[in-house]
Amino acid sequence: MNSLVPSDPQEPLVAADLKEDGDFSDMLSEQRILLPGAQMLTAFLIILPFNGGFRQIVQSEKMVFLATFVLALTSLVLLSAPAIQHRLMRPLNDRARFKRVATRQIVAGAFSLGVALILATNLVISEVFGSVVGLVTASGIATFILSIWWLLPAYLKRMHGY
Repeated sequence: MNSLVPSDPQEPLVAADLKEDGDFSDMLSEQRILLPGAQMLTAFLIILPFNGGFRQIVQSEKMVFLATFVLALTSLVLLSAPAIQHRLMRPLNDRARFKRVATRQIVAGAFSLGVALILATNLVISEVFGSVVGLVTASGIATFILSIWWLLPAYLKRMHGY
């Protein structure tokens, strides 16, 4: 049942109900932003081994590919899980609990996607410019992702009450 429709017609809508529904919509919007990135990376990685040049990469790069592919698939599963679970569990009896679990899945999916992006950066740049440039570039991307996705939100929440 929609939280905006009171079970008792005489029962007024409460601000908390509106906030709950808004939080849920925000979560779904965030999921819609992350999911295409995970899908694109996974699609790219799926076709990579079928490229003739893939056979010529060294074993260490194949291991990086394996880790990247597994992390990209993990992010895809975690980021899509709340939508699938929501569809299978409708109507939700405990919306707040569902949101907590879904939030954890989305955060874990974002973490997996971030690490997959870092490893993919290393894989691509190492192939084109060499392993040193690949590691330096991947380190820069890791710092950027850590700063923008994780440290900035934590700082803003703590210092400015976001």
